[in-house]
Amino acid sequence: MKAAKFDYVRADSIDAALGLLGDEQAMVKAMGGSQSLGPMLNLRLARPAKVVDVSGLEAFRNVAEQGGTVRVGAAVTHAEIEDGVFAPLAGHVMQDVAGRIAYRAVRNRGTLGGSLAHADPAADWVLATTALGAEVELVSPRGTRRVPMPDFMAGAYTTALEQDELIAAVHVPAKRDGVRWGYYKFCRKTGEFAEASCAAYFDPSTQTARIAVGALDGAPQLLGELAAKVAQQGLQAADRDAVYAAVKAVTPEKSEVDRNLCVTAVERCLRQALGA
Repeated sequence: MKAAKFDYVRADSIDAALGLLGDEQAMVKAMGGSQSLGPMLNLRLARPAKVVDVSGLEAFRNVAEQGGTVRVGAAVTHAEIEDGVFAPLAGHVMQDVAGRIAYRAVRNRGTLGGSLAHADPAADWVLATTALGAEVELVSPRGTRRVPMPDFMAGAYTTALEQDELIAAVHVPAKRDGVRWGYYKFCRKTGEFAEASCAAYFDPSTQTARIAVGALDGAPQLLGELAAKVAQQGLQAADRDAVYAAVKAVTPEKSEVDRNLCVTAVERCLRQALGA
């Protein structure tokens, strides 16, 4: 199929983009790398009257370390993160995730902000940023606000974004010595969305421990109690029964087959993170 007719505008400033998004008389959609919105337009699952392209905004393409965090502009592409183009992300856990997103052609165009705004439950960034404890920076005519990932993604394809808001950046922890990280996903073939996934992040210096399960029916779910026990006791706290109980608590809708796939993803992710 081909997209229904729409007007295309390439924004030359944040204010211009926000002004267009705030037009209550028209159905307006912001576009980053178009790797999610593009197919939706072609399938006519989305029929905006106007598409505002924000991928070229230089203000959204900066990466800077700020104290103990890194502010990653929303229009930074997966490929740029994968290639270590920006020094604060070279060797960062985000670089590991970026290189496993879909195919290189997709990574060349797809953006961090676009992926989060789309909020596909099986997407890599929604899971990884949840495990990292990221905050999403949103900008609107009213100013700027920062929303933690668990509050940003309310459900499948549903976020805290208001009609006149854009994702400006994502704030993640900076690289630190001693951080342990794992990321594992099951896909039918390379490049496809995950059927089950898990990300784990342990930082002893800040006493941070997170295990997030993804590819669910909605937003990723944190296994807080299990993460705390693993941080204290190591892998011995993550035997099959403990992992199964933790996963079952956040996947009541899953079949046993799908739940066990999630359990295995958690187990393999933790082995990656803890070096066993």
